[in-house]
Amino acid sequence: MSLAQANAFALSLATSLMVSIVVFRAGDGTLSVMPAEEYDGDASEIVCEIDPYAR
Repeated sequence: MSLAQANAFALSLATSLMVSIVVFRAGDGTLSVMPAEEYDGDASEIVCEIDPYAR
């Protein structure tokens, strides 16, 4: 998925679930999103984090 698609998906998830979402680069180079509390990968692979409570 492209960076724009990943960011849009992450924003949608963050506002729906009201949890922080991370956009990260997987081992094969693709981008993916998941709740921040469930991410246990390498911190250097995180592209951005979306917090629904941040202004």
